Amino acid sequence: MFRSLVFLTARLVPTAAPASLTSRQTGPGRIGAHLSFWRDHPYLYGMTQDHSGHHDHEGSGSHCHHDHGAKPDKPDSAYDYIPPGYTGTVWTCPMHPQVRETSNTGCPICGMALEAETATAEEDTSELDDMTRRFWVGVVLSIPLLVLTMGEMIPGVSLPGFTKTPAFNWVQAALATPVVAWCGWPFFVRGWRSVVNRSPNMFTLIALGTGVAYLYSLAATVVPGIFPDTLRGHDGRVPVYFESAAVITTLVLLGQVLELRARRATSGAIRALLQLTPPTARIVREDGTEEDIELEEVKTGDRLRVRPGESVPVDGEILEGNSSVDESMVTGEPVPVEKAKGDTVTGGTVNQTGTFVMQATHVGDETLLSRIVKMVAEAQRSRAPIQGLADTVSGWFVPAVVLVAVTTFVIWLLVGPEPRFAHALVNAVAVLIIACPCALGLATPMSIMVATGKGAQAGVLIRNADALETMEKVDTIVVDKTGTLTEGHPELVTVEPVEGFSEEDLLTLAAGVETSSEHPLAAAIVRGAEKRDLKPGKASGFQSTTGEGAEADVDSRKVAVGNAKLMQRIGAFDEVLASKADDYRAKGQTVMFVAVDGSPAGLIGVADPIKETTQDAIDRLHAEGLRVVMLTGDNETTARAVAKTLGIDEVHADVSPEDKKDVVAKLQEGGAVVAMAGDGINDAPALALANVGIAMGTGTDVAMESAGVTLVKGDLMGAAKARTLSHATMRNIRQNLFFAFVYNSLGVPVAAGILYPVFGLLLSPMIAAAAMSLSSVSVISNALRLRALKL
Repeated sequence: MFRSLVFLTARLVPTAAPASLTSRQTGPGRIGAHLSFWRDHPYLYGMTQDHSGHHDHEGSGSHCHHDHGAKPDKPDSAYDYIPPGYTGTVWTCPMHPQVRETSNTGCPICGMALEAETATAEEDTSELDDMTRRFWVGVVLSIPLLVLTMGEMIPGVSLPGFTKTPAFNWVQAALATPVVAWCGWPFFVRGWRSVVNRSPNMFTLIALGTGVAYLYSLAATVVPGIFPDTLRGHDGRVPVYFESAAVITTLVLLGQVLELRARRATSGAIRALLQLTPPTARIVREDGTEEDIELEEVKTGDRLRVRPGESVPVDGEILEGNSSVDESMVTGEPVPVEKAKGDTVTGGTVNQTGTFVMQATHVGDETLLSRIVKMVAEAQRSRAPIQGLADTVSGWFVPAVVLVAVTTFVIWLLVGPEPRFAHALVNAVAVLIIACPCALGLATPMSIMVATGKGAQAGVLIRNADALETMEKVDTIVVDKTGTLTEGHPELVTVEPVEGFSEEDLLTLAAGVETSSEHPLAAAIVRGAEKRDLKPGKASGFQSTTGEGAEADVDSRKVAVGNAKLMQRIGAFDEVLASKADDYRAKGQTVMFVAVDGSPAGLIGVADPIKETTQDAIDRLHAEGLRVVMLTGDNETTARAVAKTLGIDEVHADVSPEDKKDVVAKLQEGGAVVAMAGDGINDAPALALANVGIAMGTGTDVAMESAGVTLVKGDLMGAAKARTLSHATMRNIRQNLFFAFVYNSLGVPVAAGILYPVFGLLLSPMIAAAAMSLSSVSVISNALRLRALKL
């Protein structure tokens, strides 16, 4: 490396060759963030979300933003160029979402290439294709220019005689002009826009560095007589820097190409999700005929057939048939789920074994997959609070670099070795180029883009970068019992008859009574009988007594199902059964007594089953040092039973929605950083107050609107995955920021020539350009490592 530096510097110093810049897209700017979540469809599959106050108002054509860091120089509307009524593609900056334009002209704040605001399965490669063409033209013209100007330093290379004549400058100009003027034209456009918008960025430095080198060289070629003798070389000619301007432009283009290719990978998760849905669906007409139609033609209510191996086209409900469906691409869980009549299926999942007919319930932008894609795309453009540090530094960085470059030029011109002007110009340009703040600006957003995409593939939807960062700091997780730890609906778990009755007889009679009841516990008893292939007895004379239970005549027998109060009233109370009932209650069951013809017949226990993955999730959270607190509106006995089974640290039972919020507030007052996981309307206040709200994807819209993280599968294991993702992402961001700060901290003084007095080393602007490009690619490559994270 040092040999290369000496080789290039030896050419640049004696003959005076300057500088350039390398490319990257990011600037000083604030990585502005806003999320306009799924405002248009407030129901479960819509997962309606309000992004930390960032509302996208319909018809306004603009966005409102909260900037969690540096204040913008201009109001966001100053960068929204979308005219009213515009229906075409909207282009936005990944770093500054407030920028919205009708064409990909580059971000006016940082100069970065824009991306389509609405994700599509087909990616737009126009920017990459354009930069690639310009790069290869630059290579074809820069290589001969470099050989002609530096060939004398290569052993065995004999240069043409005209390289010693004044005409040689015109040859260099002929080769360099297309490279600088055409290949580097986008950099000058972006540099000029940065000046007009008063947002200096890396392209400001690139345009300044290459522009100065080229224009100075052109003047030395066209009107050499205006330069004093002190600037002339031994041959009487004014040194020119065409090869530096051309090579630097080409290296910057190489950096752009590498960066754009790397950025494609960061959005791979969105494209992968978009490609899950099939292009067609097989519709079943009213007359029984079937045909394949375009997916866009499917309407809500259509009956669709899904055959083995096919992807489910839209969200819907199974009307006929059963099958095993692979939902891993949506939930992140690899085990296929058995589906039968009445079950819901999600568009993009894969039917494995059987065939079934479904009714479309959500189509187009209303499907869960479309919502996920939109959520991920918007979350990827959000900003983490940690970005505030980079924003603060970047806001002052470019002006400071220009000042350092000017200072470097003056010092070398006044006290540097001869040729002083050559040294001054070369080192000033090297400072401008190596100091481009591209790596600093990319450090956070690239990691966020990869992490949110990774989370979506695992069924963990991150609402914004703020929630992702805060999740790492959480030390207490508060969980609702029903629907979060448990399945959320009661199931029959115990049937214990007395002597003279079988389980089948007892359950048939009890289910006969409960068939006429609308109580959730009654429905659980009826479902339990049906699952055991038992037909409820035929009931008549149904009577329900509030606070006691129900009675009816079932198959000519008088049957009563209820609590101890009902049994005492009809004279069927039994102390032995009551004792057993207490034992079952201690296990978290709700127990009902059954009496037949006035005599005790047995008892039935119903419970809300704990989800299969809950225990593993709590064990994983405990392993990471989190305290687990359970809140529930259930009674103390049931709550304690569940908590004991799962090893939960703290229990609050018989709590109202206001009580849940108060518990979260009290924990926060004690210094805890709280994550709240819930799925019901009564959880919304606590979710909103918690440092991070975690909504179950199987829950209500109100809960999801209040949460920063949504778990598609409605499984607490997703909270543990979110915690792991947060740790890995923040570690990755810190690595990127450390690299970027160190790179600029070391690179600028070296480029200014701090090593020259001691080691006699100078940094060629061309090497600076290559180093700057590689720094950006290194940051993106480090961010891409998150794709291999195991959640």
